[in-house]
Amino acid sequence: MQPVTPPPVKNPLDLILAKLHTASNDFFLQLPNIVGGILFVLLMWFVGKLVARGIRKGFHHKGLIDLGGVIASLAFGLIIAAAILIASVIIFPSVKPATIISSLGIGSVAIGFAFKDILQNLLAGILLLINRPFRRGDQIVVKDFEGTVEHIQSRATLIKTYDGRRVIIPNSDIYTSPVTVNTAFPVRRSQFDVGIGYGDDPAKACRLFAAASAAVEGVEQEPAAEALQWGLDDSYVTVRVRWWTDSKRTNVVHVQARVIQAIYEAAKANAIDLPFPTTVMLFHDQTEEIDGDRSKQREGWPSGANTPGKRRIARRDTGTASQEA
Repeated sequence: MQPVTPPPVKNPLDLILAKLHTASNDFFLQLPNIVGGILFVLLMWFVGKLVARGIRKGFHHKGLIDLGGVIASLAFGLIIAAAILIASVIIFPSVKPATIISSLGIGSVAIGFAFKDILQNLLAGILLLINRPFRRGDQIVVKDFEGTVEHIQSRATLIKTYDGRRVIIPNSDIYTSPVTVNTAFPVRRSQFDVGIGYGDDPAKACRLFAAASAAVEGVEQEPAAEALQWGLDDSYVTVRVRWWTDSKRTNVVHVQARVIQAIYEAAKANAIDLPFPTTVMLFHDQTEEIDGDRSKQREGWPSGANTPGKRRIARRDTGTASQEA
């Protein structure tokens, strides 16, 4: 029996060169497919840009600028994803499209969990843009933030506050939270409470304050300004003045300042008391000669000769109640 002769050991360098030669041959054989796949992706990139631009223009003509931007971005992304899928089949003919799709289906579950918040904000943004509870330029209040809507993106809504800062709020927070749209209607009502003295005529004060408010520049004539008796507080009678202005924040603030000035001037011109809370501490038995005399002792009552009657004071020395002359 003859002994088995082992195969000759090849030089490691020869093995490496052989591997490189095989790889280079495979690369050059596959090069037309690679070039074709890259050209196809570039072509579809330009096609996606044209489609996205057309979508933006179409929605822009309808006044749906933000919605058009989101839909255009989604369309461009889908076109590029489909182009990469087709290009992979071109470059690797042995790969079946069904295999890629099934792999994407399994991977999409993991992607969905990993990007849950992003997908949630995207869906919320699309619903906001479709339902349009507010638009660009509207002034809204969301949670602790108030300002003007600058832009509604696919992930978040950008708000510019009145003091010149930008707030980025996720769309999911806006969609699931109460939102106050201050500019949803052309006009908006404002109000201010005024306290008048108990010695004044509330009906007269209401007429004067309503007329003064209606004459202010920027106050709408319809609905008309009004003043109502609103409460009996410790130190004054509350009169609530209400008026309507343009709903923009700038108009609301400046008109309110002018209305308050007009109310103050009307009260001053007509001798209407605007009292402030006071505390009286008595250290005597109130049996002096001027006690109860409204013309000499002012306790929140109008001054002058036409004053309310004197109070009835119980005399402790006699134990009887008498009306002072």
